[in-house]
Amino acid sequence: MTSHFPRTWRALLGFAAVALLVGCGGGSDESGGSGLTRVQQGNLNGVLHFGNGIEPEGLDPHIVTGVSENKIVSTLFEGLVTKSPVTLEAEPGVAESWEISEDGMLYTFNLRQDSRWTNGDTVTAHDFVWSWQRLLTPELGAQYNYNLFPVENAERYANGEIKDFSLVGVKALDDFTLQVQLRSPTPYFLQLLDHYSTYPVHRPTIEQFGTISDRLSPWARPGNLVGNGAFTLKEWQINSHLRVEKNPDYWNAENVRLNAVVFYPTENLVTEDRMYRDGQLHYTNEILLDRIPGYQAERPDEVSIVPWLGSYFYMFNTTRPPFDDVRVRKALAMVIDRELLVDSILQGIVKPSYSLVPPDTLGYFPPKTFSYDPEQARQLLADAGYPNGEGFPAFDVLYNTHEDHRRLAVALQQMWASELNIPAQLMNQEWKVYLENQDNMNYDVSRRGWIGDYVDPNTFLDMYVTDGGNNKTGFSNPRYDEIILNEAPRALDRDERYALYHEAETLLMEEMAILPIYTYSTKHLIHPSVRGLTPNIMDHTNFNYVWLEPEVAAE
Repeated sequence: MTSHFPRTWRALLGFAAVALLVGCGGGSDESGGSGLTRVQQGNLNGVLHFGNGIEPEGLDPHIVTGVSENKIVSTLFEGLVTKSPVTLEAEPGVAESWEISEDGMLYTFNLRQDSRWTNGDTVTAHDFVWSWQRLLTPELGAQYNYNLFPVENAERYANGEIKDFSLVGVKALDDFTLQVQLRSPTPYFLQLLDHYSTYPVHRPTIEQFGTISDRLSPWARPGNLVGNGAFTLKEWQINSHLRVEKNPDYWNAENVRLNAVVFYPTENLVTEDRMYRDGQLHYTNEILLDRIPGYQAERPDEVSIVPWLGSYFYMFNTTRPPFDDVRVRKALAMVIDRELLVDSILQGIVKPSYSLVPPDTLGYFPPKTFSYDPEQARQLLADAGYPNGEGFPAFDVLYNTHEDHRRLAVALQQMWASELNIPAQLMNQEWKVYLENQDNMNYDVSRRGWIGDYVDPNTFLDMYVTDGGNNKTGFSNPRYDEIILNEAPRALDRDERYALYHEAETLLMEEMAILPIYTYSTKHLIHPSVRGLTPNIMDHTNFNYVWLEPEVAAE
């Protein structure tokens, strides 16, 4: 279809944004005055320097929700199972083995007896029972509590419908045997258990600093945190670095080859790029879009671009006028030329999206309920009472600090202005403030992204059940809830389940509570000395598998 964009808009698409260079950030200098770069010294010492994106909100596995926190928390804690970075299948963690009943409803986990907390206590089945009770405690307000909803009565306890936790289907048969009763067969249940929200936490430590439902407790800070992972928390200097070091008492310590990982907040991509080129990072969280062609030409072996099980989208606050009108929401979605965005701004490394679930998620293909159609969009806006944008109120578009987010927000602002004649005002906020405003639904339109926690359509669709912990749109549909919470989990085979998901996603997209933009690809620069970082669609890093080649240090 012919584009309606003026020449000024096309010029904007081709314009490379200029960002100010800032300092590389202090802390964790491994060179020791040897004349080697941080990376070279790290190769000799077994210390991985890792660009981690956004400064983490915290380290409490039951509270945090971000990708940057996930990377760190998964070094400090371990669940019943872990995830293989090669196959993405569940591998033994604290549980050395498990049995599943023929009907898929009863799981029995046999815990290893040599798993220890970092204070020397043994990790037991009772730790998991208490930790899962904490995750489901309504007063804690854990956004990921729904990961346990397949467990019998877990959702009822989380919603305050029952008060007796013994009615929830998790029991310690003895110190090293955990039994879990599900409410219905859940094919991806083991995948849920390698998510950090289901990790155990150390009860005595949490109770030393507060109660089971305290969100702001200092228990997860350096000097206080007691974990059970392959690494321990050594130091955390806000906006500088966070360092974890190998835990010698970890049950599988002999097979962990890294001595330490230093995570750097690299929200500023220009800074991260400079740190990598200066030998300060082994790994970048991202690559500046404008520099991808150059790196592919000059350092092709260091560029990793891989499809990612994730969706980049905007969401509407459907409780606020004028976005409480589905015609308005559809109009804004239908004037976005996704093909042009992908080709011009995103270097062609991602795929345009018209749905929430990425295509071919374990064989599931989502519906396409709309397309790029500016004429119909203008008609919808007129039908909603805003012909040619007349009378449409100025509205805010919220996004978190990131050069790529800014460029895309500017592009959408221009498209909405040129095609619909409506005024969008861009609001850039730091990560924590941005999250707080989303949580409180203090926004009009907001950037959002979601990375699948497991390989199944449900990891995306269960976000938008009524009052779901990650549903920040106001969207509510009884039929959608019935499908996601009841019918799909009880489906007898995959085809039946996928048909139900297709129906539910059609409802979501016809309501246009979210505005899909593209399906993610990960883009990293990885130093040649790094080994064991296996590319996969979940961008999952298991640091237990990673090591560094010292002979590369003198390059």
